[in-house]
Amino acid sequence: MVKISRRGLLTTGAAAGVLAASGLPLRAQAKKGGRLRVGLNGANSSDSWDGRTQSDVFMIASSQGAVFDNLTEVAADGSLKGELATGWEASPDAKVWTFDLRPGVTFHNGKAFGADDVIESLQLHVAEGSKSAAKPIIAAITEMKKMSDTQVQFTLDAGNADFPYLMADYHLLIYPAGQIEEAITKGIGTGLYRVDSFEPGVRFVGKRVDSHYKDGDAGWFDEIEYIAINDNTARMNALLTGQVDAINRIDLKTESLLKANPMVRIQEVACNQFYSFPMLTDVAPFDDVNVRKAIKYAVNRQEMVDKILLGHGRVGNDAAIGPANQYFNADMEQLSYDPDKAKFHLKEAGLSSLDVDLSASNAAFEGAVDAAQLIQASAKACGINVNVVQEPSDGYWSNVWIKKPWCACYWSGRATEDWMYTSAFAEGVAWNDTQWDSNDSARFQELLVSARAELDSAKRREQYYEMQQILRDDGGLIQPMFANYVDALSNKVATPETIGNLWQMDNARMAERWWMS
Repeated sequence: MVKISRRGLLTTGAAAGVLAASGLPLRAQAKKGGRLRVGLNGANSSDSWDGRTQSDVFMIASSQGAVFDNLTEVAADGSLKGELATGWEASPDAKVWTFDLRPGVTFHNGKAFGADDVIESLQLHVAEGSKSAAKPIIAAITEMKKMSDTQVQFTLDAGNADFPYLMADYHLLIYPAGQIEEAITKGIGTGLYRVDSFEPGVRFVGKRVDSHYKDGDAGWFDEIEYIAINDNTARMNALLTGQVDAINRIDLKTESLLKANPMVRIQEVACNQFYSFPMLTDVAPFDDVNVRKAIKYAVNRQEMVDKILLGHGRVGNDAAIGPANQYFNADMEQLSYDPDKAKFHLKEAGLSSLDVDLSASNAAFEGAVDAAQLIQASAKACGINVNVVQEPSDGYWSNVWIKKPWCACYWSGRATEDWMYTSAFAEGVAWNDTQWDSNDSARFQELLVSARAELDSAKRREQYYEMQQILRDDGGLIQPMFANYVDALSNKVATPETIGNLWQMDNARMAERWWMS
């Protein structure tokens, strides 16, 4: 089997070959042992080992990054590698995918891993009543067939050149068949760390398993402890006082304090993460495309990068695709603050002014309330009166996001264009936070289906460029900025040269990839 990079896989086409699994290169300098303590935000009292419900870094790092495995994994350099799969190949039309499974793997309770576990775990996401964000990925599979204990075949409703990448989605954890309810309750996976203790919204402690297929390549700590610290100041203080060894999402306003401490270092990674303000396009007044356009021109994006990110990022263009994506349209005209154009579109909507509420909480992203207030100030000159509603942090994602007509949000971005667009903009998906449907986006939805099956890279590029233009011009997404991942670590923690930029904290796999110096 031939290892193909992400770009090679997508450019050459699914029929050109298969991707072999290869672990991280052996690090002669990596030291085994020690306990990694990390202070993380994004924890909730409702957290569980159910991958269908997970949405923030605390449980992504605990689940996909420690206790469980997926079929595939996005490596730190953005290439795709096997995890519980050792390789895969596709039919010429990328409609039938056959995955070879890793032999000799066992779950933490001793059960052997095999094809039945894959099929039953993936079927969870399309079960009746499922609200999994990965439902559209699995719903595209028309047949899951067990070819043998170590091989499974998927038939899709249409070709998808990115399908192996989608199997790395953090929701698609593999559980033991026939024991899934128990596995979700107790946290029983095949990962490098077994659950020692877990208090939802408080703490997770994992212990390294004695023997694992990643031995020698990953998993250097004896134990890991993830502590839920949602408050930014408390998280920073925990690092400075030595209570934890690393923290995520530093408050950029306090970066100088962290830099002044010789025992601490800042870790910054440019990425596709973006901060946004989605509008529900099925709710007035956002159901009028001219109202949406007026608000887009009422936002001063560069001001947000300067004042909210303090330069740790770049302006966004309301297209959701980032500079790390293969088909990012860097030549598309940049939306900019323009009160005259905003007033023009208000007039086209039959309005001379507009009064709207904008819900925000720093649970969405650090500085979200301040960012909302910047929108309030810049929009006033455009005839748009924005009332900023400061929402409670607790329960923000369940009570505000996709519930209130206009709110603050963040997305980690995705490794491929189809993954991003299918997760957030496909009609009817759980996380379509603009509720943009085919009545308003027929051409976009049409291209979404055709682009994922297109194996010619030049044609794919044309389609994804057009989709970005449509979303920017007509969609309900306001995406003022791409925000770098900015974390802080004790000098006692060592990291590899390449840090993953798909999710926070080295693709949330710090338990696997880091070690004590």
